Amino acid sequence: MSLTREHLSLEIIEAGRFLYGRGWSPATSSNYSTRLSATQALLTVSGKHKGQLGPDDVLATDLSGNSLEPGKKPSAETLLHTQLYSWRPEIGAVLHTHSVNATVLSRLTPGDSIEFEDYELQKAFSGVSTHESKVLVPIFDNDQDIARLAAKVQPWLEAHPDCVGYLIRGHGLYTWGARMSDALRQIEAFEFLFECELKTRAVLNR
Repeated sequence: MSLTREHLSLEIIEAGRFLYGRGWSPATSSNYSTRLSATQALLTVSGKHKGQLGPDDVLATDLSGNSLEPGKKPSAETLLHTQLYSWRPEIGAVLHTHSVNATVLSRLTPGDSIEFEDYELQKAFSGVSTHESKVLVPIFDNDQDIARLAAKVQPWLEAHPDCVGYLIRGHGLYTWGARMSDALRQIEAFEFLFECELKTRAVLNR
């Protein structure tokens, strides 16, 4: 059964309160979305405080990232959301956060990816059923040209259909799921792993 726009808007609003409360979406940073239909998405509007979202702070776009509501401006990063909906029809929600751990870890990691292995919490990711696995998270350099950034992300997605999220260096995390609850679960799992990785590196570098 498809969810109504009102329900999907409420999911975005509640996600914003939760993520802001955890310190993962400070001030007006971050953006969230849900799939509205096969050809449309519902996204947070640009420049809104994510802990204080209301029903008017979301808008519908097509999958090319164009606003379908006159007077409402979508996030500059809308294309990074809509490309995921175009890539996998089962994706129903996308979350982009700006946590300290994600930002710092992406800056400290010199290569173009980070790999997590043998953490029990890896099983929180969709498609992962054992800690005896590897979760590879690509890191893309930040770019104000979102279309150009999306063009770099797409080949990775096509080559890694099991990808559960990616980092933008010095910027934040993107992850997704079939439902908002799935995307939120993955945010929590990523944040746990990011913190473990940072603490491990701190101990090893003493």
